[in-house]
Amino acid sequence: MRRCLYCQHTNPAAASDCDECGMPLPARAEQASEDRQRRFMWFCLGLTLFCVSMFFWLPRSIY
Repeated sequence: MRRCLYCQHTNPAAASDCDECGMPLPARAEQASEDRQRRFMWFCLGLTLFCVSMFFWLPRSIY
């Protein structure tokens, strides 16, 4: 039996979400944290590539 961190409802061991409030249970929350970190890394990489491409693509002033 696993206890929900949000509503403290006791859930069956095989459950991945709380039966009461629907929040992810702790074992799944750890994987969600890894997924958020991976998405953040890809976002930063995409933003960096966008900034580099804009640096070369945008016109420069001669003044």
